Amino acid sequence: MKEGLYYEKLQGNQVKCTLCPHHCRISPGKIGKCGVRKNEKGTLMSLNYGKITGLHIDPIEKKPIHFYLRGTQTLSMGSFGCNLHCPFCQNYTIAKGKPPTTDMSPEEVVSRAVKAGVPSISYTYNEPIVFYEMVLETAKLAKKKGLKNILVTNGYIENEPLKELLPYLDAANIDLKGFNAQVYPEVLGGELERVKRTIAFLHGSIHIEVTTLVVTGLSDRREELIRLFQWLASISPELPLHLNRYYPCYRYQEPPTDIEFLLEMKEEAEQVLNRVRSGNF
Repeated sequence: MKEGLYYEKLQGNQVKCTLCPHHCRISPGKIGKCGVRKNEKGTLMSLNYGKITGLHIDPIEKKPIHFYLRGTQTLSMGSFGCNLHCPFCQNYTIAKGKPPTTDMSPEEVVSRAVKAGVPSISYTYNEPIVFYEMVLETAKLAKKKGLKNILVTNGYIENEPLKELLPYLDAANIDLKGFNAQVYPEVLGGELERVKRTIAFLHGSIHIEVTTLVVTGLSDRREELIRLFQWLASISPELPLHLNRYYPCYRYQEPPTDIEFLLEMKEEAEQVLNRVRSGNF
């Protein structure tokens, strides 16, 4: 464990985590919504610092990042925990479970990337925001070694921690999980506007790409998707968008995304965006 960044001490040994917009008020011995930030006698501790669930060499296109360092490989690392609770989560065993881990320091992760000869490290698999302290320290060391840092995230983070991390980031893929302001809090456990804010904030500072998983019955309304495309285009028509097919998973068992509909939406997106990809077939 390691003391977490971004929290406030409250009366009665309670703490308020200010890493993400949940602002969890956590009593002694309790854990925040992410499942990995715990109040230990009035100190907020990161339970997943240095706890690695996955460390693999991947094509960067798997992140998916298709318009940055194209054709290269990246060292992908992840831990466990997540600050949203999507019922269709494809990585639920590490996002919501207690998987086996390997202890690794930031120095060891960066050394692995250097030895592998890859140009970048990607923080992925689970939500890297709730792995913040490890990501920040690793990214700083990676930068000193000339490596690029890539964040694969749901974008649900507060301004100050994002600003602190930004100088060490080079690229990000952000999940925009639809464009319905009700679905985000009622189904996913977050706020759409906070994710939009992250996308707008990062654009122009680093390379970003956006992924939308078109989930049957949740994020597959034509009108909402068109508004999503138009909003992204208002930021930049050059902003890459990945429209991905959903499959039943975890606690959500609706049929997979209709491929014909997904391809139709790709054509709609291409009316206003210049770099649209469809995938996960």
